[in-house]
Amino acid sequence: MLANGYHDIENGKVAMVVTHLQMLAPAETRQVPDLPGVSFRHVTPDLDWFRDIFTRVGALDWLWFGRLRMSDAELSAIIHDPKVTHYTLSKDGRDEALLELDFRREGECELAYFGVTPAMIGSGAGRYLMNQAIRLAWEQPIERFHVHTCTLDSPQALPFYIRSGFTPYRRQIEIDDDPRLNGLLPQSAAPHVPLIRR
Repeated sequence: MLANGYHDIENGKVAMVVTHLQMLAPAETRQVPDLPGVSFRHVTPDLDWFRDIFTRVGALDWLWFGRLRMSDAELSAIIHDPKVTHYTLSKDGRDEALLELDFRREGECELAYFGVTPAMIGSGAGRYLMNQAIRLAWEQPIERFHVHTCTLDSPQALPFYIRSGFTPYRRQIEIDDDPRLNGLLPQSAAPHVPLIRR
């Protein structure tokens, strides 16, 4: 257990506060504006599709990187598992959202990845996508729907999850190698996170 006070993080690392949230019964969905020209669809992803949408939704702005450092075999084992499902929002023939629901633990669904690209931010697309996530998760025989977010994500993420009906129940500190220093992501990614070199 960490003592109270400041704790040094080694240069070349990133540290984040992770908040875990859960929903133990279906939350009421919230109204969304019309989204003309936007369609919601189920996706059977290949590796290129997944890496592209993962990068555009989360890696460049919010420093998502866990899935980018996986080998083809590791990533394929997750995204092609029949208990992991993917959805997107398409506009003008281009996919602009990522929703991954993970049912691999019996009686549970993890909102594993959720987000929209900058092209959809502010349009109501995130609320629409969350309404779909809640519906799809609770259509299955689950007792718990859960998600986690961290301080590298959009500052809107945590309050959005709470407004959506998730309740915070656990907090952790995560430390990892900064993916901008090993070439996994460009050094211009996530400019809100200072780059501190080794």
